[in-house]
Amino acid sequence: MDYLHSSTPFAFMGSQTDWEDAKVVVLPVPYDSTASYKSGQRHGPNAIIDASRQLELYDIEFAREISKELKFHTLSELQCDKSSPKKVIDALQDTVDKILEEGKFPLIFGGEHSITTGAVQSAFAHYDDLCVLQIDAHADMRDEYEGTKYNHACVMARVREVVPAVSVGIRSYSVSESKIISQKYSDMVFGPALDAKIIDKIISRLNKKNVYITIDIDGFDPAIMSATGTPEPGGLGWYDTLSLLKKVCKEKNVIGADIVELMPMQGQHSSEFACAKLAYKLAGYALLD
Repeated sequence: MDYLHSSTPFAFMGSQTDWEDAKVVVLPVPYDSTASYKSGQRHGPNAIIDASRQLELYDIEFAREISKELKFHTLSELQCDKSSPKKVIDALQDTVDKILEEGKFPLIFGGEHSITTGAVQSAFAHYDDLCVLQIDAHADMRDEYEGTKYNHACVMARVREVVPAVSVGIRSYSVSESKIISQKYSDMVFGPALDAKIIDKIISRLNKKNVYITIDIDGFDPAIMSATGTPEPGGLGWYDTLSLLKKVCKEKNVIGADIVELMPMQGQHSSEFACAKLAYKLAGYALLD
């Protein structure tokens, strides 16, 4: 598509609200330098924004146009230093600081999952009573992987050094991670089976007032989200996941979120469209009554 001649701006949902009036700030982070299987996640943010411009503004569940009430402002892509994942995390933290200082909701599109560390560090600086909800196929709790503590496979180890976290959809981890989970986090890690009782249990484990949500899309069943670098069989369903997110947002103060690990596939656009719709609905759950 020739974006320069498109009738809608290349911004989330095709509408760019002035910074001062926006409630939600969309931040694209095109980074995938520690990807350990398939790469291409750096193209994910662009693909989500592109797909979002084809979404209907009217949401049937909300019975209104979410974007008219929330107002989205899309920032330029974060400049990512490919030489160091820590530098990317620090740059993201600085940017999220500015978003939160203005009382706005950061909605971050990755890129690989390592970036979540920077967002959580910023969130904790602004909200001390904070925990994290992780949706993911993988535990991501290695202390170090491929020579760095800031690999995507280490993100939840770094997050848990800052705040407590509850993990949902987990169905793959290493021997070392299995020991950590059984010794310290057995009541904080859930598989992909969700029903009303399990959702209530998950929310009871989110025992802080404020919640940051990180969604690695491989947490979903690959039938729903196939365009990701490390797909795992099984996984979360669409409506079950929405039910979880809706209830978390109803009972907690959700202060920000990211959607990561989309790896666009040529000729297949359902995953980026699903990510865009997920982001739109999540913003509505978090901020609309």
